[in-house]
Amino acid sequence: MRDQITTAEPNPVAANQRIVTLDVLRGAAVLGILAVNAAAFALPMVILESAPDQSPFPAVVGTSGVAQWAVDVFFRQKFVTLFSMLFGVSIFLVGGERGDEAKGRVLRRRLMFLALFGLIHGLAFWYGDILLLYAWSGLFVMLMRSMPAKPLIWIGAGATVLLATLQAGLMMTMAHFPEAMSEGGPADGAVAASIAAYQSGWAGAALENLKAWAFAQGASLLMYVFSTVPLMMLGLGLFKAGFFHGRVPTRVYAMLMAGGAAVLALLGVLEWLEIQAGPGVEATGGWAAVVASYPIIITLAYASALILATTRGVVWLRKVLAPVGRMAFTNYLTQTLIMTTIFYMPWGPRLFGQVDYPMQWAIVVGVWALQLIWSPLWLSKFTMGPFEWLWRRLSYGRDLPLRRAA
Repeated sequence: MRDQITTAEPNPVAANQRIVTLDVLRGAAVLGILAVNAAAFALPMVILESAPDQSPFPAVVGTSGVAQWAVDVFFRQKFVTLFSMLFGVSIFLVGGERGDEAKGRVLRRRLMFLALFGLIHGLAFWYGDILLLYAWSGLFVMLMRSMPAKPLIWIGAGATVLLATLQAGLMMTMAHFPEAMSEGGPADGAVAASIAAYQSGWAGAALENLKAWAFAQGASLLMYVFSTVPLMMLGLGLFKAGFFHGRVPTRVYAMLMAGGAAVLALLGVLEWLEIQAGPGVEATGGWAAVVASYPIIITLAYASALILATTRGVVWLRKVLAPVGRMAFTNYLTQTLIMTTIFYMPWGPRLFGQVDYPMQWAIVVGVWALQLIWSPLWLSKFTMGPFEWLWRRLSYGRDLPLRRAA
């Protein structure tokens, strides 16, 4: 049943009313996402999607293998899963109950402008944009934001596990019947041609990005929405149940951490066996891909550890990660500005296709350090990040203060 309709003019959440654990988790998520995205900035999409054996930096034993192993085990799909869950929470925090028409209007404008940001971000800068997918998925989740916690959790978790199991089955089938499942790799010279186009200048890079964007966003809006909506539902349900506030019994967090640690250890061993075997060899009979299909288990363990630390007095964690999370939108977009400048924008050194995985890690750590430093410095003078301010101003349809009051 919809709540009684209310029409009071909504206001953004004040800085002193923010939920610190959400900011800490959001900060960890946006930093963790960069570790995975770095390769997508630095190398052609065809290498990442269908032809890893054609990479100029194959996953072999040594520093390159260790660098890729660290991404695959600790980061891949874990932090974007957390980011998606937290976006589900924001749907409710901004839109309130479905009966609140005023907040509902703000939420619809917020999603509309997020889609616009996503189009600009994806078309003009980087094909791997996630904002358009979040705006599209949010249209569905906003219809369910008044559901109680329990059905949100059961439906969200159930759909997430079901889709993960289907993916795991597909991965196992591909491992055992590679010829039957193969669609053929890219044409000879495709990887070299893509690298040359990115390095040729703005026009060549823009065209390659546009082609990759059309493919990636088509898959995203038509397929990934089915996995993103359940994650947003799960995140919202956990929020309503008090999980993100630290109100769930400690033993629940401990159990999630123990389960995640076990899966993480197993994944680490299996992925290392794959690295040792070399490119194009299925060393684990598909089991590495099967275990990797369930990132939600590790994500919930990460979240549990951060929530316990944040709510049980680890003050430095709040100081380090919360400012990054308060500026997550700005930090996500500035990651793109920095990485595209390094790899293929005309005003940068255009290192596309030339930076191996260890050096990609060095760049990632450098960007992390920059954002960990600049986020609290910015927030010491301003109430929110610059892109957060612009997004809120457009969403609420009125001017909002950016600079802190003297």
